[in-house]
Amino acid sequence: MLDIKLLRDDPQSLALNLACRNVVVFDDLTADVPDWAARTVARLVELDTTWRTFISAVEDIRRRQNANSEASKAVGKLPKEQQAEARAPLLDEGRVLRDAEREQTAAAMLAEAARDEAWVRLPNLTHVETPRGNTDEEHRVVREVGVRRDFAAEGFAPLDHVELCERLGLADFSAGAKVAGPKFYYLKNDAVRLDLALQQYALTVASRHGFVLHTTPDLAKVEILAGLGFNPRGASTQVYSVADTDLCLVGTAEITLGGMLADEILEEEQLPLLIAGLSHCFRTEAGAAGRDARGLYRVHQFTKVELFAFTVGDLAVSEAMHSRFLAIEEEIFSGLGIPYRVLDIASGDLGGPAFRKFDLEAWMPGRSATPGAGAGAWGEVTSTSNCTDYQARRLRIRYRPRDADGNKGKKNRFVHMLNGTAIANTRAIVAILENYQQADGSVLVPEALRAWVGKDRIQAAG
Repeated sequence: MLDIKLLRDDPQSLALNLACRNVVVFDDLTADVPDWAARTVARLVELDTTWRTFISAVEDIRRRQNANSEASKAVGKLPKEQQAEARAPLLDEGRVLRDAEREQTAAAMLAEAARDEAWVRLPNLTHVETPRGNTDEEHRVVREVGVRRDFAAEGFAPLDHVELCERLGLADFSAGAKVAGPKFYYLKNDAVRLDLALQQYALTVASRHGFVLHTTPDLAKVEILAGLGFNPRGASTQVYSVADTDLCLVGTAEITLGGMLADEILEEEQLPLLIAGLSHCFRTEAGAAGRDARGLYRVHQFTKVELFAFTVGDLAVSEAMHSRFLAIEEEIFSGLGIPYRVLDIASGDLGGPAFRKFDLEAWMPGRSATPGAGAGAWGEVTSTSNCTDYQARRLRIRYRPRDADGNKGKKNRFVHMLNGTAIANTRAIVAILENYQQADGSVLVPEALRAWVGKDRIQAAG
């Protein structure tokens, strides 16, 4: 969440940020209400003012209680025959003040809860260079890397990965649906080796860049998901909850890696902390349908290697780390020989915690985002986000800063937190199968993976 000082010092910037990110805080103040963002912030200011009024009243009552206590001590110095008469009004006032303190404190707690319930719904601030907009068309293409194959020149039309999986015996979607429901699947034969090879490849790259490797739990507490900015409950959630517990299946190791240091205070010299996590990921993918969601592209369960970093709370430092994450993601897909492009994601599609987000989209020759539009389309394969101190405030992750002489500062600061996908296996498999398919129906294995797959070509059995 954001520092509440922003609401008091610069409410206009918050209103502008809500508008550019199209985030609704109150159900009755939506984009079809005139000046909805400004009115949202005005209501937040009102909630905060109400809380501050009650707190001020509590503090005033406590000052009066202190004065009453001092007066009572002074009465004790009077002659005994005068004490009873002098103490009586002070006792009466003390009872009135105690009742008033309880009443005002309770009111202050309710006012704080009402304000904070709304405040935590605000998204992070937005990088000045982030493109403003709410549609895919408003993402900014930063660069395109690699050469897309000309299948027509090679004399054959590319198949999509579903057809390739069927012909090569690499996946069983019908068995997955029978056992677990739609969007579940079985990987088979060389696809299993390819899946494991991608894990080894991504972990090797992460380790080479100094990340400490982890396998993480597949479950996390609701409070951890909420702290990272995920919505673990409600109609719009993408999270599977475990009945009769406070646990959820994680949709990304960002949750389990980011939650590792909740409520901890680090030393500045420990930063940056670079960690990588291998985990299963579970997503409900509510509402996902259509040709672009076929097969392995949009599924309920997949394996992913996630990169995560905790840095000092300095924007220049975390932005440099963000660039480093993007470079690692590009290294991974360049190493696989997959054509890709980098997108600077528009403000309306950032997600609450992200200050700035970059996506890598791989070229998938067999994919078509628009039915009938022809073969080939871009498909998201990784993303990386700088969440600054937004998640750290919610999870209370801080560090002790040091001055130029190495002395510890007097006030702890919140860390900055960043996440990035090293590899999401199912989508990487889609990109590999479609880009490396051959006219004879086989699929070449990217050179970077051959040692782990154990062969240089995948072809039908027999």
